[in-house]
Amino acid sequence: MGRPLPVLPGAPAGRTVIGDPAAVKIAAIAARSVPGVHALGPGAGRALGAIRDAVGASDPSHGVKVEVGQTQLAADISLVAEYGYALHALADSVRAAVYDALTDLIGLEVIEVNVEVLDVHLPQPAETKVERVRTTAPAVTLAAPGSTGPMGSTQIKPTVE
Repeated sequence: MGRPLPVLPGAPAGRTVIGDPAAVKIAAIAARSVPGVHALGPGAGRALGAIRDAVGASDPSHGVKVEVGQTQLAADISLVAEYGYALHALADSVRAAVYDALTDLIGLEVIEVNVEVLDVHLPQPAETKVERVRTTAPAVTLAAPGSTGPMGSTQIKPTVE
């Protein structure tokens, strides 16, 4: 996942601090990459997230909390699952993906990844569209008295996509 960087011999010593926001973004990207995850966070926050996305100020960390210590970290993931996925298996897959991403990219010991499935997203019912079909059969009810030639009629036929 992460690319190892070369360590230069004789490089100066120093302290590295990984901020919580960096770890949160890594965990959020990993959680979203798991098939069956519809969204992260609770419903009201997702609605606000849609508004933020519309104006170009998205918040990829919604529904994710990570506490980073000096040698360890812990993550909490709240998500909405797609209908049809086994929820315990989905939670295990999310846990594994987040664990691997945090371990590989941050390098600290991940002590726990808690996953909370808040809701299940149901697919939208198929919308019925109205399709106009032009026929060339003579329409007795629409024929004007004394007219000649084929007349057509318009029928409305519902179709489901």
